[in-house]
Amino acid sequence: MTHQDLLQTLSRGERLHLECKKARREVPKSIWETYSSFANTLGGDILLGIEEDLTATDASKRFTILGVENVKKIKTDFWNTVNCDKVSANILQDDDVSDFEVDGKNIIRIHIPQADFTLRPVYINGNPLKGTFRRNHEGDYHCTEAEVKAMLRDANENGNDSTLMELYGMDDIDADSLRQYRTEFRVLNDGHPWNSDDDKKFLTELGGYVVDRKNGKEGLTLAGLMMFGKGLAITERLANFRMDYVDMSHLVGDERYHDRLTYDGRWENNLYQFFHRVLPKLTMDLPRPFVLEGVRRVDDTPQHRAVREAFTNSIIHCDVFLSGGVLRIDKYDDRLCFRNPGILKLPIEQVYEGGTSKARNPKMQNMLRMIGYGENLGSGFPKIISAWKQAGWKEPLLENRLDLDEVRLTLFVPFEVQTTSQTGTQTTSQTTADFVFKLIKESPTITRIQLSKAIGKSTKTVQNSIETLKKEGRIKRVGSVTYGGHWEIIEKK
Repeated sequence: MTHQDLLQTLSRGERLHLECKKARREVPKSIWETYSSFANTLGGDILLGIEEDLTATDASKRFTILGVENVKKIKTDFWNTVNCDKVSANILQDDDVSDFEVDGKNIIRIHIPQADFTLRPVYINGNPLKGTFRRNHEGDYHCTEAEVKAMLRDANENGNDSTLMELYGMDDIDADSLRQYRTEFRVLNDGHPWNSDDDKKFLTELGGYVVDRKNGKEGLTLAGLMMFGKGLAITERLANFRMDYVDMSHLVGDERYHDRLTYDGRWENNLYQFFHRVLPKLTMDLPRPFVLEGVRRVDDTPQHRAVREAFTNSIIHCDVFLSGGVLRIDKYDDRLCFRNPGILKLPIEQVYEGGTSKARNPKMQNMLRMIGYGENLGSGFPKIISAWKQAGWKEPLLENRLDLDEVRLTLFVPFEVQTTSQTGTQTTSQTTADFVFKLIKESPTITRIQLSKAIGKSTKTVQNSIETLKKEGRIKRVGSVTYGGHWEIIEKK
């Protein structure tokens, strides 16, 4: 790191991934709180030998490079402490601690990686409830008991959803949900030996029911209850968790939304029902290009499969124990947004790369996989990226919202169209109304049904677009709506 590199780093100030400490002659005591916070968050760098003036408003004057007086001693003291019982885990390698010289002054850089989920929480002084920290833009903060418990749950390599829900048994299963699932299972897995099992044994094979051999207790697992349970049983056990779908596309006037699915007593509030009720709403407006395989039209596009994958991921990575947690799906004119409680167990870069899967709810993952939903081996998110790239749509955005303890995935729809002009390449967003306008211009006698088939959207969506174009003064209908009429272009585009 050169002097200029260091100045550029410091000009951005201390933030989520950087902490500066004076440390002229010794390892500062506060370094261990930062060690814990970086390890439990996204990782970061600690720079020793730099003093920060918190009162300075000018970023260029906020940091003073002092250097450390005895690099070898400080590095030795640091390694001796990190290898004792000061911290719960040493997650560093030799090259994570290095030193460099800037204008004759020695700076020590300590790189703290994000700890593996099996090691979190990383805490200090032997007490996870009092010695666990996380990082935000203001610095290190002491974790709440709920945050510590969430990390402890995630440290279980077997996931969260195999937990025995004591006092919850087969009477708490919604018979219709399980019957519908078994029908799907049977169609996709014809001849499978589980098809002849009774419901209890079938659930046991799936991981939805368990018998504890040590104490003889038995009952539904978290996966069994959440996927197939009765709504009342689920809300009794997990009162702070809810599922919500809100459609805010094609709004008219002062409408806040025109479709919503939340628990209102009119459907069984379990994940299986939520998934199957919401999924068709998400995919019905996606474009379905006219593609034939032989004489059969192929409607299941990579983008449809990507939406199913995104929805599946929201379920299998959902921490249903978080207080106030909401599994929420929002639909807008130009995007779908999937939000689930619980931050990513893996570094976000690793999720983009694919190849590794660490589901928070592996039993639910298996239940959905057995009826055709969800990819294996961590390939799901790269396939979502690939599907959106193939369609020419704006790249999906995956966010680890540490402040809200949630993951948010945004799939942008419709795609962006590249147009070339004398000033270069420009990007413009093509709405459904634009597609309708283009088709009407090319074929003035086209019908609403033909428009619906051509752009792969519902007739209701097409009608809304037509009304928009009329209000904008771009088209008008001449003659009959049902027979013999045609569209007239008013405004040339």
